[in-house]
Amino acid sequence: MMRSFFIYLSKANWARKFVTRMSFAWKMASRFVAGEKLEDAIRAIKELNAKGINATLDHLGEHTATVEDARAATRDILEALDAIQNTGVRANVSVKLTQLGLGLDAKECANNLAAIVERAASYNNFVRVDMEDSPVTQITLDIMREMRQRGFNNVGIVIQAYLYRSEADIKQLVQDCYTVRLCKGAYKEPASVAFPKKKDVDANYDRLAALLMDGEKAQGCPVSGEDGRFPPIPGIATHDPKRVDFAREYAQKIGLPQQAIEFQMLYGIRRELQSQLASEGYPVRVYVPYGTEWYPYYMRRLAERPANVWFFISNFFRR
Repeated sequence: MMRSFFIYLSKANWARKFVTRMSFAWKMASRFVAGEKLEDAIRAIKELNAKGINATLDHLGEHTATVEDARAATRDILEALDAIQNTGVRANVSVKLTQLGLGLDAKECANNLAAIVERAASYNNFVRVDMEDSPVTQITLDIMREMRQRGFNNVGIVIQAYLYRSEADIKQLVQDCYTVRLCKGAYKEPASVAFPKKKDVDANYDRLAALLMDGEKAQGCPVSGEDGRFPPIPGIATHDPKRVDFAREYAQKIGLPQQAIEFQMLYGIRRELQSQLASEGYPVRVYVPYGTEWYPYYMRRLAERPANVWFFISNFFRR
């Protein structure tokens, strides 16, 4: 119930206006968001790199209202790629297609994504296409695949373990040697398309992680690059220690080298586990979000962790 409520709030304009006016809201959100400016994010990435951790730069924003807004978001992401190249940080970028105009014009969105992927390719860098809620799952996959048809091989996708369709998607993606970031999923979905119970999502997550690792071993696709830009096929994106343990144990069982699997987490969450995995020799990547559109992202983080919710509520009544 609490999770559903905060996911609803993430999309509610009235709630956005209300929460973002609160003096403590940004202070709390800054636990999960590196800052509102690009230089804030680059600074955070340098700190992560110093600990042996790679990063993905995520310019926050989704569901742009106009074509010009989508083009402005594209320019911001191109600027982020330039900053990565100019500063030499070990990072790539992630994009949401609704930020690039998917809800307005699919062709416009594809062209915006192509501009980003082309700029990344010129720097020998990588672009991760994020996955949003289920109504746009198929078109997100289609546009991502279109990038390869346009001649680009530096693009990958996110797959959500709570969707029933994800097993079939992963089998095809692995066959085609796409890199996949596997997450549980952070949107409210109906039982007709997604597992409603956590235990079933967890079981499916492990099953899909095994498919990714089997695919990496069978395909012989590239492992994690030394420059921290290109990830291997399996991106194990979880903060759940049980899912991390399963992935480590399964990789060892099938003889998959450490550089052929990458653990991915979010900025500000499970910092100790991030450092532990990096110290063990595993590639670790942290998603570093930044920008002024932090409200929906922050609400989804609250939805994922009840402890965050109670912290938010206690601060609300203290304000």
